[in-house]
Amino acid sequence: MYAVIRTGGKQYRVEEGDVVKIEKIDGERGSELTFDDVLLVGNDDETHVGTPTVAGASVSGTILEQDRDKKIVVFKFRRRKNYIRKQGHRQAYTRVRINGIAAG
Repeated sequence: MYAVIRTGGKQYRVEEGDVVKIEKIDGERGSELTFDDVLLVGNDDETHVGTPTVAGASVSGTILEQDRDKKIVVFKFRRRKNYIRKQGHRQAYTRVRINGIAAG
């Protein structure tokens, strides 16, 4: 069974046992969380598409770690204008293991 969930402004296709890296969610390592914003639930036989979400469906998971991603460099440059700006950014993320999918 698989599901498509929406969190952090993005959509993720998840199955039971998957480990996904999502936008930062508050919570401690080892704590349980539930995603109620389920857009689609399906298996080999049938698929339920929500309008916009599937009623009664939820996905449960466990927080594995809270961390920050690798640094990216933001570089702005305007030729002939003596304008150069260099800035670094590290995006915070949460790694979650999907424990179960309830179709509802």
